Amino acid sequence: MVHHIVMWKFKPEIKEEEKPQLKQAMAEHLKGLVGKVPGLLTVEFVEQPLSSSTHDIALVTTLEKAEDVAAYGVHPEHVKVADTYVRPYVMERACLDYE
Repeated sequence: MVHHIVMWKFKPEIKEEEKPQLKQAMAEHLKGLVGKVPGLLTVEFVEQPLSSSTHDIALVTTLEKAEDVAAYGVHPEHVKVADTYVRPYVMERACLDYE
């Protein structure tokens, strides 16, 4: 099993009052990838990190094997969700993958 963790900060131009709705849409659509992307087992979306955190939101996923991480990244369903609900609003992506 492989864990794939991604963290982002919101772009400075994103207003505070917009963030709850954006987080909800991100969570809903990213979680909806389970069953659509081969090898993707679980998705957790972290909307409320502790104040000690360096990033605003995080995605914590598990995949069956290491090769699935690369396949997930280019899968059309994932790309569509990322391009529509995540990438337009975030910056400073950090990623950590481990077995």
